[in-house]
Amino acid sequence: MAGTVAAYYSIGTEPATRSLVYALWKRGTYVLLPVLRSEDDLDWASFEGPESMAPASHGLLEPAAQPTRHSITSADLVIVPALAADRRGNRLGRGRGCYDRALAHVGSLIPTVALLYDGELLDELPSGPLDHRVRVAAQPSAGITRLAQP
Repeated sequence: MAGTVAAYYSIGTEPATRSLVYALWKRGTYVLLPVLRSEDDLDWASFEGPESMAPASHGLLEPAAQPTRHSITSADLVIVPALAADRRGNRLGRGRGCYDRALAHVGSLIPTVALLYDGELLDELPSGPLDHRVRVAAQPSAGITRLAQP
């Protein structure tokens, strides 16, 4: 039922999101995808179909639409990549902090979902003061798992 979904356009070995992004867009959902800035911050731009995606740095594909800084704050649901997550909502990313800085702008009632492969939801991960927790993990076999929040 989310009218606006912020997601990511998967590359490499990340859990696949391209079909999900396309399906959401086709059903009329406003889909926001990240645009990586030089300082490793994320802006967000509208997905306007697969043909609107353009090659970007780090092997990414990004929307060609004009990005809007912090438009993630308008999302009703936020889907983020993760290498792993723990049952307290700590998320392990690729180490540049892009998504942690983006999650800092998401309201406390908005569902934030880490897409994981089976076996990537762990009991505990290290976390630091700049890390932002996710509220939900999604795995192929286990489905949706609500994560404990402080």
